[in-house]
Amino acid sequence: MARVMDTTPSARVAAKMQSGVGRITLDRPEAINALSLEMLQAVGEILDGWRDEPDVAIVLLEGAGDRGFSAGGDIRALYASMLDGGEPAAEPFFRVEYRVDAEVAAYPKPIVAIADGVTMGGGIGLAGNAHVRIVTERSRLAMPETRIGFSPDAGGSWLLAHAPGRLGEYLALTSDTMDAADAIHCGFADHYVPSDRIPSVVDALEMRADPATPTELVMLFDETPEPSRIQRAQPWIDRAFSADTLPEIRERLEQLVAEGVAADENPSPATALAALDERSPTALVVTLGAIRSARALPSQRHALEQEYHLMCWYLATQPDLVEGIRAQVIDKDRQPRWNPATVADVHPDTVGTAFAHRAERMLFPDLER
Repeated sequence: MARVMDTTPSARVAAKMQSGVGRITLDRPEAINALSLEMLQAVGEILDGWRDEPDVAIVLLEGAGDRGFSAGGDIRALYASMLDGGEPAAEPFFRVEYRVDAEVAAYPKPIVAIADGVTMGGGIGLAGNAHVRIVTERSRLAMPETRIGFSPDAGGSWLLAHAPGRLGEYLALTSDTMDAADAIHCGFADHYVPSDRIPSVVDALEMRADPATPTELVMLFDETPEPSRIQRAQPWIDRAFSADTLPEIRERLEQLVAEGVAADENPSPATALAALDERSPTALVVTLGAIRSARALPSQRHALEQEYHLMCWYLATQPDLVEGIRAQVIDKDRQPRWNPATVADVHPDTVGTAFAHRAERMLFPDLER
């Protein structure tokens, strides 16, 4: 018999235990399960409660509805809080989010995430940091933060930093969307399972027939996806995005366009250039620094700590974040007025200033700085 845990109705998170599997369902389908502070708090409390729960051997993360696992954080609520009180009002959301992402990654019991449909930003913070990550033919994964004048967070910088070659820089700067094959190649997912077989995966996890580990069970349903388009593009992506600076990346992309490299492909050097032209120049230069810095960090928690202090810098000093949300989510005119307007106009000290910024307190006080 299933045991349903009590959760606050406003949290929009459902939890139940059945046959050794604890199922956590993000239950806000009308917003593609966009994560509110209350939802993140509920997920954290459920995970805390199941750490020593003998009736839970495996945790399953899933999203309600057929549109996606989670479109990310509740950007509208974040926008309202930033207008209302700035950094002090918005900071609690990120603090809770990053701590929950860290808990998912380090959880003592295996967590299986079903990233079916749209899985972006904060959704990747949950699903991408799970131990067994499933994608389907409907999966669309991305870290789209530079679109709104921000940098990849929720542990995204860690995942991007460990993508093959320079795909992390490419995905972070352009906000390109990955399908299932791309996500597996780039290290954001582990297994491709057709969406109509997901119920069978859940049944197998609950029945726990041999083979017994979650990975082995999921592999019974794993299929080979179509070839990854991003993997095919990796030679020219590595060539362009290994450059030291944004201007040099642009120069290499322009050279690739002139050479006609991958002109009829998607992605192409031309589509990458067009994406860079639309993004916040400040977010681009800081994001490039963040991905390369995360590549040298020792753990996901260190990357989250770095993201936390950068986030506080954005909230405290950067108008592009509010403007980006306005243009992309609130007014939807898709015409953000970035300040400064071009990468050439970004102050040379911007990256150093961003990384020197320190929040009033650490996210993980036990980490040595």
